[in-house]
Amino acid sequence: MAKKILFINQAIGGFTQSKIADMGKLVPTKVVQEGFEVRVFSPKWGNINERRGQLHEVIRLSGMNIIIKETDHPLVIKVASMPACKSQAYFIDNDDYFLKRLQEVDADGKPYDDNGERSVFYARGVLETVKKLRWIPDVIHCQGWMSYIVPFFLRHAYADEPCFAQSKIVTSLFGDNLEGSVCDDFRECLALRGVTSDCLEGYPEKISYTDLAKIAIDNSDGIIEASADVTPDVLAHAEASGKPLLKYPGEDFAAAYAKFYADTLA
Repeated sequence: MAKKILFINQAIGGFTQSKIADMGKLVPTKVVQEGFEVRVFSPKWGNINERRGQLHEVIRLSGMNIIIKETDHPLVIKVASMPACKSQAYFIDNDDYFLKRLQEVDADGKPYDDNGERSVFYARGVLETVKKLRWIPDVIHCQGWMSYIVPFFLRHAYADEPCFAQSKIVTSLFGDNLEGSVCDDFRECLALRGVTSDCLEGYPEKISYTDLAKIAIDNSDGIIEASADVTPDVLAHAEASGKPLLKYPGEDFAAAYAKFYADTLA
């Protein structure tokens, strides 16, 4: 039986344009060719053209409210076809976080001041949707800073969920260049099932994008250096963590990724 890989991407090529979006499409496509079964998730960024991408809402998966800082945020799930992956792409949507907004930076190139909160909504939206799908992943592969809080939630808030109990967590590191804190009240946004600020003891009070990558590393089973321009501080943290680390394999990465999944599962 084919092993199942859940991709929690920051973006997917063909729906948005960026280097990390290209990898969000290319990696699942290559992994399917290596014999794995995949499911692929992405935020429904405000600059995604729903008509061109043929996105449509899945009513049976939508309708949940995700509470962040005592405020309800409706979760909307949309899907589109990814024939090369023999799967659909699932998009996490919400008017407050994504409608009429670009991706991580605004029109002036400034990071949105609630990026951290948006990442929390995205992480929880993906994990709750996977539970509804009743699709049990062998490997959960996080690609991009928007997914970096997922390993933390899996370790601290979803550790007792049967569908994730045996899953291995792999995080891909990229050359993210965002600066500043992910949001001023990020620690408050994490409150869920007993998760408190104490769970981030040892990290700075204000969590930066570099800190977010380190949190992902510390809560993952394996790390992939997915580009040649990973921030040196982040790469050094991965090397010092003692976690299995796949060094940058270059553009012909399919066999290396497949072997890394197999080694992580072993």
